[in-house]
Amino acid sequence: MNKNLIAITDCDHDDIEVESRVMAKEGLEAAWYCCKTEEELIRDCKGYRVLINQYAPMTEKVFQALSPELRVVVRYGVGVDNVDLAAATKYGVKVCNVPDYGMYEVADQAVALTLALTRKVVFCNNRVKSGVWNYQEAIPIYRLSTQTVGIIGIGRIGSAYAERMKAFGMKVLAYDEYARKAGRAQDYMEMVGLEELLERSDVISIHCPLDGNRDLIAGSELKKMKKSAYLINVSRGGIVNEKDLYMALKDGEIAGAACDVFSPEPIARDNPLLTLENFLATPHIAWYSEQAALDLERKVAEEAVRGALDQPLLNVVNK
Repeated sequence: MNKNLIAITDCDHDDIEVESRVMAKEGLEAAWYCCKTEEELIRDCKGYRVLINQYAPMTEKVFQALSPELRVVVRYGVGVDNVDLAAATKYGVKVCNVPDYGMYEVADQAVALTLALTRKVVFCNNRVKSGVWNYQEAIPIYRLSTQTVGIIGIGRIGSAYAERMKAFGMKVLAYDEYARKAGRAQDYMEMVGLEELLERSDVISIHCPLDGNRDLIAGSELKKMKKSAYLINVSRGGIVNEKDLYMALKDGEIAGAACDVFSPEPIARDNPLLTLENFLATPHIAWYSEQAALDLERKVAEEAVRGALDQPLLNVVNK
């Protein structure tokens, strides 16, 4: 087996059996490292053509040191926040992601958080377990089919979430300039600007990338939302300004929020958001199901094999 073409810089699962099976079919084998720093990447990964990467920082310093042998980086996941795309392009490295391994899981998590907020599931659960049986404490709750959902970003995941919320009878607003220009919106979606979406929506769910959208939802945007509205972020930490979100929730500017992603991660134990009854948090789990995890490992390995054998790549993000 060829052991000099592919290396895994780091990954958080227990083994690489899935990846190894895929590579073995082509006579390939990956070295597996636990790199966390630039120095470790430069020390361990010199000479490889393809790197499979999860969290280790792929910076300009790293690309310069690993050039010219390094030609492809494949990331476990959709986002490429830890990869300097400009530097990769400068040194002739193609960066690939896996955009479709867990899109239904993320959409489902957004639905779960939507229902948990709008039906006040967690609040009621906590009250009942504390000995209080009084539905009136949860008032008001509104019928979903009379409500409007606003979706920021209608790519694969945002569109899957839209389909699900449409099934509840909700009116669907969408903000996505790329999709609008490309004519990708569904007939049932009303394409609007961000300000209009903020003002009209009863539930707002974020499904856009972090790149170009840091602090997209901050103090001024939160003030435009209805006081009865809910905000959901299953996309990337940093899109929502957490300090401003805390103040908006604390002061009653919006009714509630739920986040699966934070900046940084894991969320600090003393983050004031965690003290609020109208805030729900999950540990960046939206992508996960048993099936999605296996799909991710398989698709990462398949893309790495294509890179190692100089075959056409499917998901290059720095074209």
